[in-house]
Amino acid sequence: MPNRNGQSFTMLKRSIVLTLILAACGGTATAGPEDVGGRPDLPATTADEFEAHIGGIDRPAVVNVWASWCLPCRSEAPLLNQAFEQYGSQIEFIGVDVQDNQTDAKAFLAEFGLEFDHFFDRDREVVNFYAGIGTPVTFFFAPNGELFKTHSGILDERTLALNIDELLQLGS
Repeated sequence: MPNRNGQSFTMLKRSIVLTLILAACGGTATAGPEDVGGRPDLPATTADEFEAHIGGIDRPAVVNVWASWCLPCRSEAPLLNQAFEQYGSQIEFIGVDVQDNQTDAKAFLAEFGLEFDHFFDRDREVVNFYAGIGTPVTFFFAPNGELFKTHSGILDERTLALNIDELLQLGS
């Protein structure tokens, strides 16, 4: 049987985790139209439509699957934005918002200043089509739209940089 200090520590950990979850959810759950800068809704897409879109791009692409409720997505958003600013003329950056709602998705984009193209995929059709697992997941595509590599989980700076280097070699 745990002692009183053990129980207090467990309760404290639970309280901290709950507070973090509520803070993360509360940051976007109450966002109204005035909070998203008049952004239009993200265009909805299906797997077939997305495959046609990615196949029509003549340069490599980084496709990041995210959701406003996803804490790791919040961590990698600034990294993706920085990569877009640096390589956006050489590589197509695309976001796919999954299992979300339009208001929270637009608030997420506004919060992180993500200006590259994003699509709305409520049912994860695109992710399932490319056999992605979890959220976030990032797909790296060759210039012909062929899936080159998949990264499940949060991206770190090194992983993104290595994959961008490989994509640039494919594109040249």
